[in-house]
Amino acid sequence: MEKSELGKLSVNTNNKSSKIAWLLSGLFGVLSAIFIVWGYQLEKADCINLSDQNSLLVLVLMILVFTIDTKHIWDNYTQSFHGRKFMGTFRLENYFKKVEDPVRKNDFWINWAVLVALTLPVLLGVFPGFFVYDAQDELMEVITRSFTTHHPLLHVLFLGGTIALVHKFTGSWNAGIATYIIIQMLIITAVFAYVITYMRKKGVSRKGKIVWILYYGLFPTIVMFTLCSCKDGLFSALMVLLTVYLIQMTEDIEGFLGDKRKVAAVIFVATLLPCFRHNGFYAYLVFVPFALVYFRKQLKSVLVPMLVLPIVLYLIISTVLSAALGCQGTHNQEKLTVPIMQMARVYTYDRDSMTQDEIDTLKEYIPETNLDLYTPRVSDLVKVAFNNDKYDKDSHSFWKLWFSLLKKHPMTYLNSWMLTSYGYWYPAANINVYKETTVFTFTYEKSSYFGYEVEQPGERTSLIPAIDELYRYLSIGSLHEDNRVLSLLFSPGLLFIVYLFAVLYRLSQGNFKRVLPFVPLCLTWLTVLLGPTYLPRYVLYLWTCLPLLAVTGSVTDLIKNNRYDNI
Repeated sequence: MEKSELGKLSVNTNNKSSKIAWLLSGLFGVLSAIFIVWGYQLEKADCINLSDQNSLLVLVLMILVFTIDTKHIWDNYTQSFHGRKFMGTFRLENYFKKVEDPVRKNDFWINWAVLVALTLPVLLGVFPGFFVYDAQDELMEVITRSFTTHHPLLHVLFLGGTIALVHKFTGSWNAGIATYIIIQMLIITAVFAYVITYMRKKGVSRKGKIVWILYYGLFPTIVMFTLCSCKDGLFSALMVLLTVYLIQMTEDIEGFLGDKRKVAAVIFVATLLPCFRHNGFYAYLVFVPFALVYFRKQLKSVLVPMLVLPIVLYLIISTVLSAALGCQGTHNQEKLTVPIMQMARVYTYDRDSMTQDEIDTLKEYIPETNLDLYTPRVSDLVKVAFNNDKYDKDSHSFWKLWFSLLKKHPMTYLNSWMLTSYGYWYPAANINVYKETTVFTFTYEKSSYFGYEVEQPGERTSLIPAIDELYRYLSIGSLHEDNRVLSLLFSPGLLFIVYLFAVLYRLSQGNFKRVLPFVPLCLTWLTVLLGPTYLPRYVLYLWTCLPLLAVTGSVTDLIKNNRYDNI
C-alpha cells in the first residue's frame, strides 16, 4: 500500500475515533446532567418537574459544558502519553514509568498485617462490632431453626452458627458477635492485601502501595462494612477478587487458563458471590455471554466450564440448602419492590383517579394499613405485608392493575422509581431514607448513611469512646449538613459518575480489554436500581474496586510497547 493510501486510512480511522469519542462524551454529558438536575429536584421536591423551564435550561447548558469538557479531558489524557503535559500541567508518562522496585516474597503478609492493625482500633472503639442490618433476624433463624430464603442461607449459617456456637461455650452474645466480626475482618482484609500485592506486581510503587493500604484500612465507608455483620462486606470482597481475576484473564488468557489454581479460584469466587447476595447471581448470569464473546477464541478450552460451572454449583447449593433446612419459601415483594411502590404512590397521591375495583384489587395484595405508611424513599413499610399467597395464586390481576395505573400516571411511576434509587447516581443526595425511624438504640434524624448500632442480643461496649463517637457521627450524624464537600467523598452517586466517566473513555478508545473486568460490577449496580431504597451497603463494591479502576491493565507493558493510547 502506498504512503498516500496509508495516510488516508490513518485520517479516516482518526475521524471515526473522534466521532465515537464525541458521541460517548455526549452520552456522558447527557447522563451526568440528568443525574444532577433530576437528582436536585427529587431531593428538594420529591418529584421530577419536566415543565420547569429554568431546570430545562440548566440541563441543556450542563449537557453542553459536560460534553465539551469531557472530550477535552479525554483528548488531553490520550495526548499526554505522546509527550504532552496533561491539561498543560504535568506529564502522566512520568507517573507510569516503570520503577525498579521489586516486590518482596512476604509482601502479602506484610500488607495483611498492616490492614488488620489499622482496623483493630476501630473494632475496639465499636466493640463488639456493627451487628446490624437484619443481623438479629439471621441469628434467630439459626437459634429457632426456622429458615427462609429471604436472606442468603450460607450467610445465615455462617453468621448465626458462629455466634450461637461461641455463645454456647462462653455464655456471652458479645463474644459470639466479636468472633464472627473478627473472622470476617480477617477474610476481607486478606482480599484487600491480595489486591494491593497484585497492584504492586503491576508496577505500583511503594508510595502507591502505602496510599492504597491507608485507603483500605482507614477510609470509613470501607472499615464500617469490614466490621459489619451484614453480607455486603463479604460480597464486595468477592466482587473485587473476581475483578482482579478478570483483569488477569484479559491480560493473558492462555496463561490464566493454563494455571489450574487460578481456574479453580474463579470457579470458587464466582460460586460464592451470589451466595452472599442474590442479585449477584443475575449479574453474573448476564455477564457470562459477554465473557464468552470476548474470549471466543478460547471457547474450546477450559474457559466455558470455568465460567458456566459457578452457575450450576450455585443452583445446586441453593437447592440443597433450602431442602435441608426446610425453608418456608421466597418473598415475592423483594423482586416486586418497584411496582409495589409505584402503585402505592398512585394510591397515596392520586387515589381519586382510581376506580373502586382498582382500589379493592390493590388492597388484596397490599393491606390498607401498609398503603397508608407509604414513604417515598424506602419500601420496607409498604411491602412488608405483601400478600404472597394471593400473588402466587393470581399474579395476572396484580400486573393487570399495574399496567392500568401506568397508563394513567406514567410520571408518578417514574417519580416513585427514581425516589428509591436516585441516591445511587446523584452525588449530593443526603442518604437519610430512614428518617424518624426508631431502631434498637436510637432514632434516625440527620442521616441513615450506615446502621451503626448493635442489635439485640448484642450490646455496644466501646473501649475507645472517641472512635465510637466518630463513627456514630459519620453514620447517623450531620456530616452532610456540616461539610457538603467532604460528604461527597462518601457519596455512592459521585463514585458511580467516576466509573461512568472512566468506562466511557475506554470505550471511546476501543479498549474493551479494560472494560470487561468491570462488567459484573456494572451489572450488579443496575440490579440495585430495582431495590427497596438507596444505601451505601448495596454498592460498597464501588469503593472496594476503585483502586483497580486506577491501575487496570498492565501499565508497564503499555509503557514498554509505547501503547499509551489505550491507557
